[in-house]
Amino acid sequence: MRILHTADWHIGRQFHNVSLLEAQRHVLGQIVELIEARQVDVLLVAGDIFDRSVPPAAAVALLDEVLSRICLDLGVPVIMIAGNHDGPERLAFGARHLSRAGLHIVGQLSPEPQPILLGQAGHEVAFYALPYADPATVRQLFDNRVSSHDEAMAFLTGQILEHNAGRSPCVLLSHCFLAGGEVSESERPLSIGGAEWVSPSHFQPFDYVALGHLHGRQFRGSEHIRYAGSILKYSFSETRHHKSVTLVELDDSGVKQIEQVDLKPLHDMRILEGELEQLLAQGKADPQRDDYLLVRLTDTHAILDIMGKLRTVYPNVLHLERPGLMKSGEQRVLQRDQLKRGELAMFQDFYQQIRGEALSTEQQTLITDLLEQTHKGEAD
Repeated sequence: MRILHTADWHIGRQFHNVSLLEAQRHVLGQIVELIEARQVDVLLVAGDIFDRSVPPAAAVALLDEVLSRICLDLGVPVIMIAGNHDGPERLAFGARHLSRAGLHIVGQLSPEPQPILLGQAGHEVAFYALPYADPATVRQLFDNRVSSHDEAMAFLTGQILEHNAGRSPCVLLSHCFLAGGEVSESERPLSIGGAEWVSPSHFQPFDYVALGHLHGRQFRGSEHIRYAGSILKYSFSETRHHKSVTLVELDDSGVKQIEQVDLKPLHDMRILEGELEQLLAQGKADPQRDDYLLVRLTDTHAILDIMGKLRTVYPNVLHLERPGLMKSGEQRVLQRDQLKRGELAMFQDFYQQIRGEALSTEQQTLITDLLEQTHKGEAD
């Protein structure tokens, strides 16, 4: 069986007030093409399908379009679970009816393990889905006194292993935070103070574990216990990530091969650092000038309309930092002696910034006269 493991789509996400919907449409189209080209047997989405529990209408429409192409046009089944960003009840609306069309949505924990069996008779694979659930939910549903995510996961995986009892190759979907996992800024914490961590040892007996929540592709414990990572970079802390989906070959003996297939974003995400004039010059010949950018400007003097100037060559500058204005750990402010220079000197600086040239003698005389008239009028 050929399994395509994905996670953390976050459809509908905004980044620095910019909608990423078209960027998401772009990579989701690549996933559809990959499913067809590589003859994938089942697509897994390990949580955080949407970016918030009540997604915008355009995000719902995009998901509907993508799933229709996969399930109806290509005839490939999809298994998806709710993550901590999703509203589990809304996500799973109509799940019992949709399963007949090959779309299996698991929004909430079930009181008993319910495997989704796929494959040819006699060679079926049992897929068990564990949507995101905090310890309180597990305590309430099972009348169990678990006090942490780790204890809850130990209980839930134990149930599944006992239910399967080695009868079929066993694949688990889960949305959780494995101990030792590499995090990024775009992930919402599951709890406070380390209580969210789950030991990879709970997943060791499974043939493959498809995880969601952490946005960087990685494995923990063993190679078959794996995060696919998010389909796009969702924070500037992820600029060095290689976004991909994970293609898994599985047979009766377990995993045969794991391949990471890269996704090509509509706009990459980068951090640029340097002085303004240097960045403006390099931007004119930059083939990736449309990337989403964080710019760290090293100039140490005040500059007017920095974003406007940068966006003439880099239209998608989303965030600006000024480390050049930092001194002794505090942001540098205008010095008192600069303020004492008076209005004329300040206007000269302003004119220089706007026009790129100094005031002429005639202009200085005119401004001096205007300032004198203004002060005289205030005195009167």
